Amino acid sequence: MTDLEVAKAAIGDQPLAQQTIEKHLAPLFSKALKADRLEKRIYLATHSLGRPLDQTAHDLARAIELWTRKMDDCWSDEAWLGEIEHFRSAVGALLGLRRSDAVVPKSSAGQGLRAVLNAFPQPGPLNVVTTDAEFDSVDFILKVYESAGRAKITRVPSTKKEGPVPIHDPQAIIDRIRPGAHLVVVSAVFFTTGQVLPDLKVIVEKAHRVGARILVDVYHAVGVIPVDMTELDADFMIGGCYKYLRGGPGACYLAINPRILDSGEVKTTDTGWFAKKGLFEYSRDPKPEFAEGGNAWLESTPSAFTAYQARAGLDLTQAVSVDRIRAYQLQLLSTLRQELKAKDLPVFEPQNPDDFGAFALLPHPNAEEAAKALKRKGLTVDSRGGFLRLGPDLLTTGTDLYTAAEIVARR
Repeated sequence: MTDLEVAKAAIGDQPLAQQTIEKHLAPLFSKALKADRLEKRIYLATHSLGRPLDQTAHDLARAIELWTRKMDDCWSDEAWLGEIEHFRSAVGALLGLRRSDAVVPKSSAGQGLRAVLNAFPQPGPLNVVTTDAEFDSVDFILKVYESAGRAKITRVPSTKKEGPVPIHDPQAIIDRIRPGAHLVVVSAVFFTTGQVLPDLKVIVEKAHRVGARILVDVYHAVGVIPVDMTELDADFMIGGCYKYLRGGPGACYLAINPRILDSGEVKTTDTGWFAKKGLFEYSRDPKPEFAEGGNAWLESTPSAFTAYQARAGLDLTQAVSVDRIRAYQLQLLSTLRQELKAKDLPVFEPQNPDDFGAFALLPHPNAEEAAKALKRKGLTVDSRGGFLRLGPDLLTTGTDLYTAAEIVARR
């Protein structure tokens, strides 16, 4: 049995608790936790970059060992191609998808968005409905398409506030999705505030009713909030393993609804030889012949290394389960907010914690400089849009949260 399998058996099906985590899961992160101790660092930025497991280094070494030993034979189902398939299957399981080919590996979530934008063949610019709070990469790509005359963008602003936090009203988005729209792009969880977009299924239904497709950015959801693409019936999802899935940069994906794959009606011009029918046959057909299903959305030679890089984090998330991670994360956030409030700090306390994701918000007039100052004092957080973002992790202890509040209060 692997160390993870031993840990999974030891924790059983009980709710997560700090003692259980310290005994059975923390040893899987011995190198990262040792680095924290050496750096005298409390790490509350998993919402930005997740800690790697010790196993990640071994998995990457395995990829190199195969390269060294097999050379070009490492492109086989028993080696690199098999690992890419594991990545697709593991991500699909977290998205509630029953077929792995519905997950297309990408080097970034933005690459997934471009593949979708380039799958609309009609002449004239695309009519895209989105919000004014999408992640910078998504926002920037849409602006580039807009400036090139390839898209007309309708941006729905936040229309409400809960305390100091701007809130996006799903009805405002629904009202702007009108006949003639081609694509709707929204986040399941907004990256600046952590707001979980309510009534997402109703938004999907409205998009379909007017003949539009919908792409959901799930980067800040998958791994800490349950996501079911099949139940939601979204057309596309983009995300990655950089944050809560502990897979580092480059291990991203575009998920495509199987009904779209089965119809065969939608194809992208973002393509390459891995999307060809008869991948290793090197045929030169007069017209492009695409592979079946989601493989038709592959591009040129993919990075097998990102699949190895992401394996341990994906396996851990499946072993522990997102439901248990979410329940424990809410406990940590509650404790963190209590500690900050006890120091008379203006932490945002949501009316319903389930309405927000995996980090706490602390308003600050100069949040970017405050985050830098806190890092110098041994507390790693980050800032977005006038807020400090503080994201506890499975490995965060009660002592960490108390000390973090002390550090923020002393600043």
